[in-house]
This record gives sequence, C-alpha cells and structure tokens, in this order.
Amino acid sequence: MKYLVSQIAELLSAEIVGDPNTVITTICKIEEGVPGGLTFLSNPKYTQYIYTTRAAAAIVNKSFVPEQDVPCTLIKVDNSYLAFAKLLNFYQENKPRKVGISDKACIAPSATIGENVYIGEFASIGEHAVVGNGASIYPQTVVGDNVRVGERTTLYAGVKVYADCVIGNDCILHAGAVIGADGFGFAPQDGQYLKIPQIGNVVIGNNVEIGANTCIDRATMGSTCIGDNVKIDNLVQIAHNVTIGEGTGMAAQVGIAGSAKVGRRCILAGQVGVAGHITVDDGTVIGAQSGVTHSLKQGTYLGSPALPLQEEKRLIIYRRKLPTLFSDVKEWMNGDE
Repeated sequence: MKYLVSQIAELLSAEIVGDPNTVITTICKIEEGVPGGLTFLSNPKYTQYIYTTRAAAAIVNKSFVPEQDVPCTLIKVDNSYLAFAKLLNFYQENKPRKVGISDKACIAPSATIGENVYIGEFASIGEHAVVGNGASIYPQTVVGDNVRVGERTTLYAGVKVYADCVIGNDCILHAGAVIGADGFGFAPQDGQYLKIPQIGNVVIGNNVEIGANTCIDRATMGSTCIGDNVKIDNLVQIAHNVTIGEGTGMAAQVGIAGSAKVGRRCILAGQVGVAGHITVDDGTVIGAQSGVTHSLKQGTYLGSPALPLQEEKRLIIYRRKLPTLFSDVKEWMNGDE
C-alpha cells in the first residue's frame, strides 16, 4: 500500500489541510499512530490524540476546528467514519485475491464451477452444486448437494452449507458458520421426542455478511430467509423458518426462535432473544440482553421482557430505589409496633 494524500482526498471528495504530497503506507488507530499511517477521528473521546498522533494524515469531519497545532495532514470530509469505512473497502477490494482450484479439493463431476473462482485445499463441492463466477471457497469448506453459491461470494475456512441451500451474490460467510443444519423440530410422544424431518432450506440474499460460528437452520418446510444486506455477527442462532428483513443487523449471541419474523432495517444488540412465531416491525431497535416475548411495533425496546425504552428506564430507576424503600417501610413498621 502506497498512496499520496491527494489521491485519497480525490477518492473521498475531500478537502486537504496540509501537504497533499504526504505519502501513506499503512492504516492505523489514532492513539497508535505510526509514520506513514492514515487514521481518522470520529468519536470526540479521541480528540486529544489528534494533537499527539504520529500518523501522517487523519480523516476528520469538516466541522472539526483544531484548538492547537495538529502534527499531521488533515483530510476533511462530511462524515469521517463513513469515509474511513469507504477507504477500508477500497483497500480490501484492491488486495490481490486468490484464484484457482486446488488439486486437493473434492468437486463432484456434476457440480458447475464458474470462472475466476478460488477453491482451496480439502474443500468439498457436492453433486449439482453451483459456484458462481469470482466466488472464493476456502479450505475445509463443505458446499452440499444442490447448493447455489452466488457470484463473488466468499466462504471462509470451515464453513458448512448443507444440501439445497441458496447463497446470493457478494456475500461473506466467516469461518465455522453453518447454514442449513436441521431446525429444532421434535414432537413429544410417550415421554420421548419424535424427530420432525426438516425438508426445507435456507435462502440468503445478496450482500449478506454472516459471522464466525453463526448457525442458520433450515426450514421444516419452505425456507428460512435472510434478506439482502443483512449483517449478522458471530455466534448468532437463527432457527427454522425465521425471516430476517432487508438491511437488518444483529450483534453477537442473538437468538431467534422458530418462525419469528424480524422486519427490515432492524437493529438487535448483543444477546437479544426473540421468541418463536412473533413479528418485529420494520425499523425496530432492541437493546442488549433484551428478551422479546411478544410482537413489537416499530420503536426502541429494552429489558426482559422487552418494554419501550422510556418505560424500561423508569423501571430501572424504581428498581434501584427498592432497597431504600424496603428499609424505610421496615423501619416504619417496626416503629409502629
């Protein structure tokens, strides 16, 4: 990596304050700046570091006005966080990618393999599977029978995609993700559990990212559906017949029970649990460790069971006052005796 600040500014449509010929050779955190490094300032908590960073240049908001001399060249944009994300994407897209099929990969004769693909060592591609143009299948990944992997999609090492599942274009599945394992379907019978065959599949849209060791179960019948542009963190469990709407994001350790429907552009913070057969409206935000036991209208929720944010905040205040209230009541009762 070697770019001039002027080239970066052109890419970001940015204003330069300082030397446009400053050479950038790496990317760094603002508090850990290094010579030749490019960093950014978005969170006001890190403003102090802009005056001491050793980085060569920093992306900042146009509204940023230094209170003292800044030792680096400034690249001023409307939104420094988004600009830095755009730059990282540019950097990632321009990194050389692997191409070619390892002679140690196992590919069924009936599979269809696109052009410019990468299939690594000990990867397995099943019967009648389709791997799209420009896809990357890393070592020890299993693509089952009749699976379709879209163009430019990346399955990192150890991903398992069970038979009949569909993955769209431009997706990223991180190591250890499991797509299409059986949903948790059992019928109680004479004190035991009769397994209900899970004959559906998982359908994943375009531009979806799924974190490491996340599991998305196949439907009992029909499809478990993940919409376009959904972003799922590590260690998430999505059960059978769940539907996740376009543009929704969920953090680590979220669990969605069977047949729940989560709308478009929702945000589920870490360790949120959603009960089965309920609906979460488009644009809903659910705070960390919340338990969703009933359908939610659009809004912001917190707590277990999840309540509207302001209502839960009031309850938190009341709960903190309970020990004092208990003590006061007990003192009053003893005094009354």
